[in-house]
Amino acid sequence: MRTLDAAQIRASFTNVSLRERKAVAIPDLDAVAWDDIDYLGWRDPKMPLVGYVVTIVDDEPIGFLMRQAEQTPLRRTQCVWCADVTLPNEVVMFSTKRAGAAGRRGDTVGTYVCAQFECNRNARSTPRTAYLGFDVEAARQSRIAAFRATVERFARDVGATS
Repeated sequence: MRTLDAAQIRASFTNVSLRERKAVAIPDLDAVAWDDIDYLGWRDPKMPLVGYVVTIVDDEPIGFLMRQAEQTPLRRTQCVWCADVTLPNEVVMFSTKRAGAAGRRGDTVGTYVCAQFECNRNARSTPRTAYLGFDVEAARQSRIAAFRATVERFARDVGATS
């Protein structure tokens, strides 16, 4: 992902009001390893059920506010984005308003995502060797590509203004 500054991040949010956009708590951008992520995701320190995601789609940053469901899943759930089968962290249901008129009508999209947005790390972890001759690096790159496509598809779905 390319490096973004606070102004670019704030301007990228598609499903928030102007007031909400100004109130977004931006994380420490100097601590972000931009080359190792496909999206920037963080939780709001003042609102524990709110998270933010910014990714690049068609060379433009797209950001959206996500709200965690208050009830946690009854069973361990796999993250839809990184699809990590080892379940190294908690996965929760997030919902987000669609952009534009659809969002103003209350249309939302939901998905199961790593609770603290650990997907970038999980998708890049080295998979276990499945069989003799298994190409671990090819499997890792394939998982990263699938992860990128899933996040981009979700961002496009949120940004669809119909």
